Amino acid sequence: MANEIKKAIIPVAGLGTRFLPLSKVLPKEFFPLVDKPVIQYIIEEAKNSGISEIIFVISPAQKMILNYFKKDSALEKILIKRKKENLLKELKDFESSFDGLSFSFVVQRNPLGDGHAVLQAAKLIGDEPVAVLFADDVVYGDEPALSQLMGIYKTCNCPVIALKKMPLEKLPAYGVPLIEKIASRLHKIKKLVEKPEISKAPSDLVVVGKYILNPEVFSYLKKATPSKRGEIILADVFDKMMMDGKIIYGYEFKGEWLECGDKEKWLHSFLFLSLKNPKYGQGLKNYLKQIK
Repeated sequence: MANEIKKAIIPVAGLGTRFLPLSKVLPKEFFPLVDKPVIQYIIEEAKNSGISEIIFVISPAQKMILNYFKKDSALEKILIKRKKENLLKELKDFESSFDGLSFSFVVQRNPLGDGHAVLQAAKLIGDEPVAVLFADDVVYGDEPALSQLMGIYKTCNCPVIALKKMPLEKLPAYGVPLIEKIASRLHKIKKLVEKPEISKAPSDLVVVGKYILNPEVFSYLKKATPSKRGEIILADVFDKMMMDGKIIYGYEFKGEWLECGDKEKWLHSFLFLSLKNPKYGQGLKNYLKQIK
């Protein structure tokens, strides 16, 4: 099918400066949320949405992600030798959770914007629609947020951007769309305004790092003029497309948006998922009651 989406781009080449000094030794996508790293939640969302090929955009120094999803035969042998059956089962369950997924990697040699990162994967995409998932944004809910966006794309074949309502006082920290409502949760985006003043915010919705891109977006990315900082920014490319009369939709996905873009947001997300966790949640709630 021409509009079937089987590939997802996950950019992880950022410097993680908001997490210094931690990010000097641990890439931010490997920060834990309960008992697994942020990136694993993103991969699970992709797989549960029907994605079969993951394309990571990495920096030249990024080594950890190359090994994380590989089968670790040496560790298995150690666990077998030490008769750690429970740990061996956990490891095998982890490895089998990625069955049906293939992984590939492209390098972004310099951090030149989110659009530039996505563009590095163009040769592996070809003339297909593709999902883009940033590792700052985890969603807790019944249906994967990406799956919801894919459902919209199947009916329109136009780019789809994930949106979420936010309190007015928080809007200046985000990209905010000017919208025309089409249906419940579905909007036609007219313009994207980056970090507006509260009084000038065009809506109470913000852009979340999850997208469906059609091949036309890559045509615009290839021709994009870098910003004053020398970066290619997805929002600028979307604005250029809309100026040219192209249609871009925004969808308010269902689910709890757990941000991991800075230390405080990551801690909030860690606490939220920890308290929701079936294994650890009740014990943590009991412990919190004891803290004075």
